[in-house]
Amino acid sequence: MAFSVIFGAGKIARGFIAHLLYLDKHEYIFVEKARPLVDLINERRQYTVNVLGRPERNTVVKGAKALSFEDRDRVVEAISKASVIFTAVGGKNLKEIVPILADGLAARFTSGCRDSLNIITCENWKQPADILQSGIEEAIEGKWLDLFRHTVGITEAVVMRSGIEPDAAALREDPLAVNVSDYWELPLDADRLKGKLPPIEGVKPMKGFNGFLERKFYTYNAANGTVSFLGYLKGYKMLADAAHDEEILDILMGVYDETSRALCAKHHFPLEEQLAFAKTSLNKLQDYNIVDSIERNARDPIRKLGPDDRLVGAARMVMEHGILPVNLATSIAAALYYDNPVDPIALKLKEIRTLKGIDHILTDICRIDPNGRLGLLVKEKAALLREKGWVKEG
Repeated sequence: MAFSVIFGAGKIARGFIAHLLYLDKHEYIFVEKARPLVDLINERRQYTVNVLGRPERNTVVKGAKALSFEDRDRVVEAISKASVIFTAVGGKNLKEIVPILADGLAARFTSGCRDSLNIITCENWKQPADILQSGIEEAIEGKWLDLFRHTVGITEAVVMRSGIEPDAAALREDPLAVNVSDYWELPLDADRLKGKLPPIEGVKPMKGFNGFLERKFYTYNAANGTVSFLGYLKGYKMLADAAHDEEILDILMGVYDETSRALCAKHHFPLEEQLAFAKTSLNKLQDYNIVDSIERNARDPIRKLGPDDRLVGAARMVMEHGILPVNLATSIAAALYYDNPVDPIALKLKEIRTLKGIDHILTDICRIDPNGRLGLLVKEKAALLREKGWVKEG
């Protein structure tokens, strides 16, 4: 029987990766940094995956088990015996798992195993496979380097399913429960694989994958950021409500137009195909069956204002292809004013903005020249949001 190691035990790990493995009767184990979550999984050994809008497809995932990062010897042993490894730790945390992956692979090679192994990154992040590839090459013992390069594939998947925390009442009944969108395929880059993956229903290796992860990130995530930050400014609580607002929708459609034209220019996607892909993003945002909050989607605005992230990264790509990111600039401007008091990162952003000003955020966080074309456009849109009354402060 195939055995999978899943790094991370959050909503995507439990509500998508493990869900697919369980339905296909694969053995798996989570490896998780948060000890209380590890203990909860090992105590309860099961949890519910609720498919929003399709309750007949809800599943109780049984037999769940987890290891803590602190259980290093057991994690190394699990890696050494794995048929496939998944990561769902968040892109910014990938470097943290490199040392233990290197140790696990060394133990695998020391045991005499020469079977191919694939590590599948399930991260909304730019070039996550390259982060692990270069990190492991630096960390692994030199005598294993050639074997690593020849037998271990590190590939990227595009996560199209959303994982959403249930309400408080549901979590009291099952603290590990996850609400998910009705999406069942995990496409990944077939060209990066070594050997063959064990067959897993829903896991879809694709040839010609180049640009698909960027396509998803700068279509779905840019749209999500647009609706979340503008929705917050207009007082919405739920994502679907904000996505139906006519003023927000007008900006959102402009974002889709900007990113779609740039993605097609960069990756040679047919425009009609890309616009159809963008439509699936809009349908998801407007789906009232997906009960998802603005707060969940907008949280951690400093990261989401990063130079390669969903808004600034998309705007830079758009400009590289001769397109003025008028609507993306509006989204970035809205993110600058995300100050939800329940989000400590949002409050930190507000403090920076209040004490040091927007130019400082553009320079130090967004890596945008505040007096360059994009920086001036963002500041123009920020002034417009204040004029419209969406931003209340000066």
